Amino acid sequence: MDAGGSAWRRGQRARAEAAEWSRRSREAYALARRYETAAESERRVAAALLTLTDDGWTLLVDRRWPGTRSANLDMLLIGPGGVFVIDVKSWRHRPVTSGEHLLAGDERRDSEAGKLEAMTRTAEEHVASLGMSPVAIRPTMVFTGHRVNARHGRIWLLGDQDMVPALLDEPRRLTQPLIRAVATHLEESFPAYEATALGGKSAGNSSAAEAPAATPAGAATPDGEPAIALFDPEDAAAASLRSARRASIESWMTFLHPDQVALTRRHWNGPARISGPAGTGKTVVGLHRAAYLAELSTRPILYVTFVKNLPRVQRQLFQRLCPTAGDRAEFTHLHAWVQAFLAERGVASRLNSEKAEDAFSLAWKGAGRDSLLVDVDPNPDYWREEINRVIKGRGLTSLEEYRAVQRYGRRTALQPAHREAAWLLYEEYELLRRTRGVDDFNDVLLAALEELRRRPLDRPYASVIVDEVQDLTLVGVKLLHALAGDVSNGLLLIGDGQQAVYSGGFRLSDAGIAVKGRGGVLRMNYRNAAQILDAALDMVSDDPFEDLDGDASHGRREMDVTYRDGTVVKVDADDDAELDHLLIEAVCGPPMSSGEPSGNAPSGSAASGSALSDAAVLCATRREIERYHRVLTGAGIPVLRLENYDGRPVDAIKLGTYRRAKGLEFKRVFLPHYDAATRAAESDSAADRERSEIARRQLFVAMTRARDLLWLGSVANGA
Repeated sequence: MDAGGSAWRRGQRARAEAAEWSRRSREAYALARRYETAAESERRVAAALLTLTDDGWTLLVDRRWPGTRSANLDMLLIGPGGVFVIDVKSWRHRPVTSGEHLLAGDERRDSEAGKLEAMTRTAEEHVASLGMSPVAIRPTMVFTGHRVNARHGRIWLLGDQDMVPALLDEPRRLTQPLIRAVATHLEESFPAYEATALGGKSAGNSSAAEAPAATPAGAATPDGEPAIALFDPEDAAAASLRSARRASIESWMTFLHPDQVALTRRHWNGPARISGPAGTGKTVVGLHRAAYLAELSTRPILYVTFVKNLPRVQRQLFQRLCPTAGDRAEFTHLHAWVQAFLAERGVASRLNSEKAEDAFSLAWKGAGRDSLLVDVDPNPDYWREEINRVIKGRGLTSLEEYRAVQRYGRRTALQPAHREAAWLLYEEYELLRRTRGVDDFNDVLLAALEELRRRPLDRPYASVIVDEVQDLTLVGVKLLHALAGDVSNGLLLIGDGQQAVYSGGFRLSDAGIAVKGRGGVLRMNYRNAAQILDAALDMVSDDPFEDLDGDASHGRREMDVTYRDGTVVKVDADDDAELDHLLIEAVCGPPMSSGEPSGNAPSGSAASGSALSDAAVLCATRREIERYHRVLTGAGIPVLRLENYDGRPVDAIKLGTYRRAKGLEFKRVFLPHYDAATRAAESDSAADRERSEIARRQLFVAMTRARDLLWLGSVANGA
């Protein structure tokens, strides 16, 4: 098909849409003339908004403000873009913002802004019971006679002719059933003054006026008034098209359980924490919390995690969730933020993880492999982690401190002589590292903490939100606490001890952080089908874990499940080649019929029939990742590595390690060789048990990434 013909058809379609908006505009203005008690400015705005009702929006006008005797709210608009609490203004001067003030000319109008924000908070309280996020509720001032599209804090400032295109351009946040439910609820909560219902699309008011017959182009309205231009129809058509293109990308991110909604907008007078088992929506709550706080403040929000690839995904989700505040939220992983901060301050950083590993290898040869440490564990990786997570990770500076410290998460008990030997290994490593002029990750964290204590940020963050906090070291948490301080709503920690994928933990009290009475525990699993969750919990049911508040627990935790229809498929192969074949067959195979029971179903029936973008193959090690990259691409299946995934849909199967998958979710998850790392070790040493426990916990994280289908592949006898 030729390009010219395609362009012609697009032009025809755009002209048809513009003509439709013109027709709606004339009809709406005629209907709005029946709103006799309103000023002309409010009738114009109501007429413009009525054009949206054919597309599923509901308009409520002149509503009583609950809890007041005579105050009224001009309009409530409920539609795909959310709930808009509208105050119509006819100011002589164009509205402008100056710092925290709203001005009309030289006159401050802060009190009017404050009244609208108070009305919006009332609306938020009334719709919270429906599970709506506060970020889907927007206080909006509409100005007649002015062209404006700007923000003042949370308030959206719109000119009357800019309003309809701007609303149509909003991401779609509400489904039609929720629009109806919210409109009905708000119509009851904000009752109408007598005879002021307008528009025929009201949720339940029987006195709503019927729309008049269409008015021919250029003719007068039935009331004798000339038809007027309420907005540019071509702008409305273009905005509607842009919104339609984005319609499918955000709906799942907007709706929260009522218990979660309360957490997103709660006021905390100091550091707070959100915890809960896998799949309970902790990250979603954190993103909504960030969006809510970003709407309230002119200062930036820092959203930080330990996993490198996760911030890119979270940034993309946040942009979809709250596009108007996207520039006030910074998403990063901890080490990236630290290196940028040190560079900005002119502090030299000599981070080189490979050379640091070389220094440790030499230290092990000189002070480790012939020491008492091999009696506990001859594997140098164990002692490398002891230095990283316990000694340097906790910021210990003397043997005396190390002798006294409780090694949270390390199941292997150390005698005093073992601790002395481990300290000597640490000192040898530090000597070799400094001689080579190399820093490791802990060094840059310590340098940043020292620099921050010397001179705090010139422009502090309004809030610091830390996701997957259980994977950080104590030094990292101290650094983030120093960034946020103990101010109200300043620091929010999100995490779950059962999902810690590294050994060697800490207590929040060790970082000087007190969260008692501030935060919440989520107990409803929204992600996983019951069969998938049961299989994952069975993996860790006998393993104890310690949470950041000092509580100890075991793997089988009680929680409610909202999503119940799913499948677990287990396959056993005789060798690697057969397992690879079964995996390819499962990824590409025919869809499984609805309601098929889980169990040892044929692998070919495992595929759900959904797009590759919904699926992931996860492996325990990088070596396995390289292997399955070759296997999948060799079968003609497009692959996207998780380190390159940024949260946008791509028609390729995701591939990454269990650790890389943290914070993500997929409809279908395939785990080849899932049991290789968790088989019982030949030795029954405490160190081996600790390694097996960490391996099971990492597998648990991988399994709980699956929503609909979990495919578990194994090779008989570990071949």
